[in-house]
Amino acid sequence: MEDIILEMKNITKTFPGVKALDDVNIKVRRGEIHALVGENGAGKSTLMNVLSGIYPFGSYTGDIIYNGETCKFSNIKDSEAKGIVIIHQELALVPEMTIGENMYLGVERGKPYAIDWNETYGEADKYLKKVGLSESSHVQIKDIGVGKQQLVEIAKALAKDAKLLILDEPTSSLNEEDSRALLDLLKVLQSQGMTSIIISHKLNEISYVADQITIVRDGQTIETLDKAVDNISEERIIKGMVGREITDRFPKRSGVKIGDVSLEVKDWTVYHQTYSDRKVVDHANLYVRKGEVVGISGLMGAGRTELAMSVFGKSYGKHISGELFIDGKKVNLHNEQDAIDHKLMYVTEDRKGDGLILENPIRVNTTLANMKGISNHGVLDLDKEKQVSEEYVEKLNTKTPTIEQNVGNLSGGNQQKVLLAKSMFADPEILILDEPTRGIDVGAKYEIYTIINDLVSEGKSVIMISSEMPEVLGMSDRIYVMSEGRIAGELSREEATSEKIMEYILKEVKHDDKTLNEVKDD
Repeated sequence: MEDIILEMKNITKTFPGVKALDDVNIKVRRGEIHALVGENGAGKSTLMNVLSGIYPFGSYTGDIIYNGETCKFSNIKDSEAKGIVIIHQELALVPEMTIGENMYLGVERGKPYAIDWNETYGEADKYLKKVGLSESSHVQIKDIGVGKQQLVEIAKALAKDAKLLILDEPTSSLNEEDSRALLDLLKVLQSQGMTSIIISHKLNEISYVADQITIVRDGQTIETLDKAVDNISEERIIKGMVGREITDRFPKRSGVKIGDVSLEVKDWTVYHQTYSDRKVVDHANLYVRKGEVVGISGLMGAGRTELAMSVFGKSYGKHISGELFIDGKKVNLHNEQDAIDHKLMYVTEDRKGDGLILENPIRVNTTLANMKGISNHGVLDLDKEKQVSEEYVEKLNTKTPTIEQNVGNLSGGNQQKVLLAKSMFADPEILILDEPTRGIDVGAKYEIYTIINDLVSEGKSVIMISSEMPEVLGMSDRIYVMSEGRIAGELSREEATSEKIMEYILKEVKHDDKTLNEVKDD
């Protein structure tokens, strides 16, 4: 007989005008890693928010049975008291506080009005060791990378005596090396008796780590696959997620004429925004032609985003030097508006933090970057604003009941479409897309890829930054590889492979190590 730690039965959850969960059922075995997959908006995060008490008992129908007991959680503290801990995609850490302070924030060690700092940092160091972090718990969160911050969240969960760990897109912001380290940690914790539920769109990671996979679609349970008995492939999971087979994850691009150089960057150097003596982009040279998709690949911290943002009207960095040419003419873009006026647009990787106003409707977000386009003599034309946003909802196939829907209520994939609509309405000829499919499902990715193909078929130029190697290889006409702030190599579509890209990255890293050793010897 199976040892079931969790069963969620007939869970139904409704928001105004939308049934997010419709009679969903899931069983999780004790000590397994259970994956929950589905398209954006399928109901995965909603289901986990029900389980963790974020959506309290009474706001949904159905039963949560945990360790054989029917639970009625009123809030997240109720579920944590039972050993259920959720780690959200947006990490809940305070950058200016230490690791130890973050780990015990709200559950401070010691007596009321008298925190025992020795106990706080002593306990924190113990749990950091368990997750493989060598940093002291006295280090501030802002001084460690995103991968280590994710491990701090897991250490924080262990400190709460977690028995069931829920991870929502834990690797969405991590490079491949950090992602694999985190997945391996989950396996170590599993060997120590931990049960985990992982939500992820990265199917290769799901195949690597999960014992069972539950697929949800349109708020309903489709099926649960068991690695021990089912022949599970990524294609099999995709079919369950989207309801059809996707034989080619990257839509073909044919008949696109690649034209003249539209943007060229020469000898571009940028220093860190805060630490102005630290070089983050080092004499970079690149170009993109009309009708061309140019990929930029590299490990996290390679300088890709810093390069893109500094080119976009110097929106990042200090002591920026080098030359910028648009359509063969040298330009000096002083700010973001200058860039937009020169038909250059940057689409941020952080759609929630920097790209969209989540509490505003689609209508408002779509037109933000081009207010002139919906104005008459400086006065907003609300009818024009409505018309424009409705056109882009239709053009990009954005799933929403109305353009008055707040963007924060949309799925990740549909938020990304609104962000693209906002950028496209500014009428750019050159788009720099920074992680355009981060945190969205395979079906929504395909739609974003199709939009990119449509843009270049119109003669526009696209530079695409991506941490997903298959995406860079599948979509790019040419690829630049960045490492340590430098352009380490350039590859055509025909010669580009994941091995070649990694070879350039590692070659550049070794070069840096050699340079450092030479300096030490001197």
